[in-house]
Amino acid sequence: MSSSPSKTFHGWVARDATSPLSFTTFEPKPFTETDIEVKVSHCGICGTDIHTLRSGWGPADYPCVVGHEIIGTVVRIGSGVPTLASSPASRSIKVGDRVGIGAQSMSCLRADCDACADGRENYCPRIIGTYNSRYADKSKAYGGFAEFWRGPAHFAFKIPDALPSAAAAPLLCGGVTVFAPLRKYAAGPGKAVGIVGIGGLGHMGILFAKAMGCDRVVAISRTSSKRRDAVEGLGADAFIATDEEKKWARTHARSLDLIICTVDAPDMPLAQYLRLLKVDGTFVQVGAPESPLPPLTAWSLIQKGVKVTGSNIGSPDDIRVMLQLAAEKKVLPWIQERPMHGINAALADMDANKARYRYVLSNEMGAQSKL
Repeated sequence: MSSSPSKTFHGWVARDATSPLSFTTFEPKPFTETDIEVKVSHCGICGTDIHTLRSGWGPADYPCVVGHEIIGTVVRIGSGVPTLASSPASRSIKVGDRVGIGAQSMSCLRADCDACADGRENYCPRIIGTYNSRYADKSKAYGGFAEFWRGPAHFAFKIPDALPSAAAAPLLCGGVTVFAPLRKYAAGPGKAVGIVGIGGLGHMGILFAKAMGCDRVVAISRTSSKRRDAVEGLGADAFIATDEEKKWARTHARSLDLIICTVDAPDMPLAQYLRLLKVDGTFVQVGAPESPLPPLTAWSLIQKGVKVTGSNIGSPDDIRVMLQLAAEKKVLPWIQERPMHGINAALADMDANKARYRYVLSNEMGAQSKL
């Protein structure tokens, strides 16, 4: 790297909701004393990328660079990082370290913020996403579909040596999105857990639930097309195909302590899912449809005292605990590595649900095409 921070990076930039991404320059946030700069080696494709690129959750702040499952090597650190007050765990980051960045790049970190003070920065009302957000100085946050990433060290995480870079990338958003509620609701021995949706998030949900020692992990999908993957490959103990099994909600009623729902279909059979819960069971929605969720009757909640809640990515502590568990238990997402320069084809395949089960873009696969 040059002695002074670059004013421009190269990356895959979206100009609007319909045009292909183009490889061009963009202006990252100004480099500050609490920032790091990372040479990106890999970046996973997340469903959020698709929603953002097409403005599915609201107008995107074009031009934008998406990608928030970032792995790379630190090439620059700010002078304040070694004494970073907000994150003692980030103080040891140094040039040459392999780090990851997930879906959040900043929060207010104020002592009077209940979320930040409690170590739950992912619920800060001033949360700043890794892309499609603005920092306090109004500069734009750009993601990891690029050659370099720049942002606060507080939200960068050292990657354990046991985790390959390509496999570690999806953990930083998709992985922690399912791990955090599993951790919060004490998934482990003595618990039966259901995972709805066997895709990018859901397959990691099964892997983590098994790694955490749950007595029973049930994969739930519309059809049986992923039964073999779920049971023989990922280790699920049972499989429910809701479009194929008659009276499935009655057959499996009151069998699960916790359900993690990863699907983003607005027509999901939500009321039937709740029938699967035991008394005091919990249903956690992590998939985010572009349309409202199905309605519920009050009795769906009252009869067993069940809870319906949501979960937003995970805290920095969740991410660190997750990475360590993944390294120790060899939790490796099922990935298909693709070249970063083939990003438009990969995004199209992702949108067509062809991934089994996560695409990871690599800057190390072939020469960069400058379209």
